[in-house]
Amino acid sequence: MFAPPSPASIASTTGHGWTGAWATAPQHPTAGPFGPNWSVAGFTGQSVRQIVRAGIGGSHLRIRLSNAYGTGPLRLTGATIARTGDRASVRPGSIRTLTFHGSPSGVIPAGRQTASDELRFPVSPLERLTVTLYFAEPTGPATFHMFATATAYRASGDQRYDTGGAFDPSDTSTSSYFLTGIDVHGEPGRGTVVAFGDSITDGVGSSTDADDRYPDELTERLAAARRPASVLNTGIGGNRLLNGSPCFGDAAVTRFRRDVLQQPRPRTAIVLLGINDILSNDYDGSGCYNPRPTVTARQIIDGHRRLIRDGHARGIRMIGATLTPYEGFPHYTAAGERLRAQVNRWIRTSGEYDAVVDFDRAVADPADPGRNRIRAAYDSGDHLHPNDAGYRAMAAAVDPRTL
Repeated sequence: MFAPPSPASIASTTGHGWTGAWATAPQHPTAGPFGPNWSVAGFTGQSVRQIVRAGIGGSHLRIRLSNAYGTGPLRLTGATIARTGDRASVRPGSIRTLTFHGSPSGVIPAGRQTASDELRFPVSPLERLTVTLYFAEPTGPATFHMFATATAYRASGDQRYDTGGAFDPSDTSTSSYFLTGIDVHGEPGRGTVVAFGDSITDGVGSSTDADDRYPDELTERLAAARRPASVLNTGIGGNRLLNGSPCFGDAAVTRFRRDVLQQPRPRTAIVLLGINDILSNDYDGSGCYNPRPTVTARQIIDGHRRLIRDGHARGIRMIGATLTPYEGFPHYTAAGERLRAQVNRWIRTSGEYDAVVDFDRAVADPADPGRNRIRAAYDSGDHLHPNDAGYRAMAAAVDPRTL
């Protein structure tokens, strides 16, 4: 058994120059309104295999695991990392055992997270990696991320060293479980850019297993321009700036410290938040937004100011992103549109953010007189979330010099 370091001490481990290569924001276990997942039941005598893409490369790596919302100690029997093959398969000969304080197994207390030991495992930029976790004992409810937009696989027994045949392709989930980060070091890095937001940062509406969210597309764009930087995605679908939700994560003003400031070497944050605060004035989100106090533009702006103040206190460059259009979405209202316009005007003109990326103008339909609708070619179909092309347009709107 090990006593893992606190989240703050993990994030401040800079002696080896750790940089985040991939990350996600943890959430409270919930069945939620969007179909089944494995978070409430957790795992017993099962292996969970998850695939992620590293934004940058390095010679060494570690993984981060979270039991932030566990009801008791999380007993991890063991974990491996490998180079991804097809679906649940991994490349033969690439599986490596991960250790934690020198042991292949350990316990993460409730409310805590831990990092694995440093492992020499050369990683290339944009390489896909497969992490397999095995839990012989009941985990209890699992800290997870609902909209991973990537397939996770589950199998009975210890399948850490399986090359792929043990995982039933029908026993899958598009959420992620316990795994919240992969860090690398060993190559020069520029620090970490953190994309902090709601479902539009999270990539809802993009293709599963395609890495087409806007932070993914921005990572590819920076790599192609020979300006490599890791863009970590800490969006949570449904997340609100000012108020938490049992389904959609803690309030952004609360989770900013954990999901941005405690990332390894955070340098810049891109903030895209507020649309769910506006929507929840008129929509209860199938109970997920209750209680839901009515919010004003001034309150949303004050929430942004709090994020700016907290980021600047840590020397982080803060970039404000305008809220994207949503006319045609079932819960669109004229009053909500007025709030969106007020918040966007402040983001564009106040000068309080260090820079602005205008996602609103990047995806709005130029033929719409009010520019309140997303362009049809960029619409995933619900008139709120972009599709793959829309997320590419958002990434293209970011000026790399502002990062």
